Amino acid sequence: MQTLSTDVAIIGAGTAGLAAYRAAREHTDKVLLIEGGPHGTTCARVGCMPSKLLIAAAEHAHHASHNGVFGVDYAAPKIDGKKVMQRVQKERDRFVGFVLKSVDSFPAQHKISGYATFVNQQQLQVEQADGTQLTINAHRIVIATGSSPFVPEFLKSAGDRLLINDDLFELTDLPQSVAVFGPGVIGLELGQALSRLGVKVVMFGASGSLGPLQDEKIRDYAHAQFNQEFYLDSAAKVEHISHQGNSVQVRYQHRDKGLISESFDYLLAATGRRANLTQLRIENADLTLDDLGVPVHDRYTGQCGQSPIFIAGDVSNAIPLLHEAADEGKIAGDNAGRSLKNAADVRAGLRRTPIGVVFTEPQIATVGLSLPQLKQRGEHCYAIGEVSFEDQGRSRVMHKNIGLLRVYGEQGTGLLLGAEMFGPAAEHIAHQLAWVIQMRMTVPQILDLPFYHPVIEEGVRTALRDLNHQLHIGPEMVEKCLDCGPGA
Repeated sequence: MQTLSTDVAIIGAGTAGLAAYRAAREHTDKVLLIEGGPHGTTCARVGCMPSKLLIAAAEHAHHASHNGVFGVDYAAPKIDGKKVMQRVQKERDRFVGFVLKSVDSFPAQHKISGYATFVNQQQLQVEQADGTQLTINAHRIVIATGSSPFVPEFLKSAGDRLLINDDLFELTDLPQSVAVFGPGVIGLELGQALSRLGVKVVMFGASGSLGPLQDEKIRDYAHAQFNQEFYLDSAAKVEHISHQGNSVQVRYQHRDKGLISESFDYLLAATGRRANLTQLRIENADLTLDDLGVPVHDRYTGQCGQSPIFIAGDVSNAIPLLHEAADEGKIAGDNAGRSLKNAADVRAGLRRTPIGVVFTEPQIATVGLSLPQLKQRGEHCYAIGEVSFEDQGRSRVMHKNIGLLRVYGEQGTGLLLGAEMFGPAAEHIAHQLAWVIQMRMTVPQILDLPFYHPVIEEGVRTALRDLNHQLHIGPEMVEKCLDCGPGA
């Protein structure tokens, strides 16, 4: 059995692992990057990029929905499912290629292909692709093994008609019908895209939740809007699932029809993800684990207790987003390398204002603190301002006047603390709100910033003016004020 020694060993070459590798190399050249599966990152292969490619096709197919509004009408779209999937896969492979090219540039001696398990806090055993065993002694270890789709046991009765998002992007043609289980981010994005591409979609949830939304008013609004396009029950009562030939049968309580059975080509399980820890033999690392078996760690340093082990990315079970994984990887890799000379030299890294976007139409965005988090602070510690986009000028001009924005501010200080939105241009508005929250700006300071006319962002100003009044800082908002411009 071969034995190697290194300063930093990184398990996993996804977004977090690659960021950790680059950061650690700023301190030492003795770094090993261990990857058991294919390179290319979850985002590029099966996540954000292929899903956005499917959504882009769906948006083009949906143009005819505006018929009768502008005086410019479209014929019903002719959707070639095979060509849709060919473009998704071709462009997906191109994005993966960019990642592979980057990894190829790393020195060969830094890369190990195989699956790692812990022997102790500073030793790993790697089963390499050729079946041979490799022992690695490392002064520091970074766990960046990512996450995998979680499929509840009762869905597995769908047999070979069961899909996860990884499988969906490998289809050569669009199916005729899909039952989507899980109205989270993945389920909503893929479900709406498939529906707009002519696939019959029925979506089931269990807990009543919808995407990342925590504000009940916005969640109810969004739930009603999605039901305009496809059947969605976020608290469904599903009685039975069975595999029948080339289809899957679902028996459930329909809101209007009572108990019914429907047949679908596939069942798509979008029921969340779980940290990739089971194969690591994490128990050998002698770490404190939480209720889900994830190592307890400092989110600002990535360090697991006082151990020489750091954790980053989706495996930390915190915020499963690429930019968060990149930040966590950079912090963990930097501290793993930095602490080689002085074990106490572990520094807090920058954690940015939380921001999340769901690329449905209308889009969903969450920024900063959520409403439940604010309620934990005390019912009288915050105030809420809101705006409907149904009569907002620029939104009506574009016939995208569906949506609601709610902004949250702190009583006393006037600081903007968070926001939730279901509406037009949410991906852009979320960034603007995240920036001013991270800069710790007050609502009056934000209102002093420029707002052009006519733009969707004028709706943000309306919500902030409402919040300013609710915080007892400014006057009551004047409805349809003339200085805002018509339809602001």
